[in-house]
Amino acid sequence: MKVQTAFRLDKDLLERIKEKAKAQKRSLNNYVEYLLYKDVGDIPNETTENAIEQARRSEGLESIDDLDDFLERL
Repeated sequence: MKVQTAFRLDKDLLERIKEKAKAQKRSLNNYVEYLLYKDVGDIPNETTENAIEQARRSEGLESIDDLDDFLERL
């Protein structure tokens, strides 16, 4: 879920951020969020968190002996 927030930024910094966002064909919001994720790290969603926990417990995992055979069955 996204929440709205406000930041106070230096005017020149904000202009540089806007230029970078435009150069990458991103909205200002999307570019700032992208930068924050790069610094803080991606936050997995609930589905991914559940899959990580399931993998840690080794639940429902299939052993793959032959990768080519496995990929052909997909």
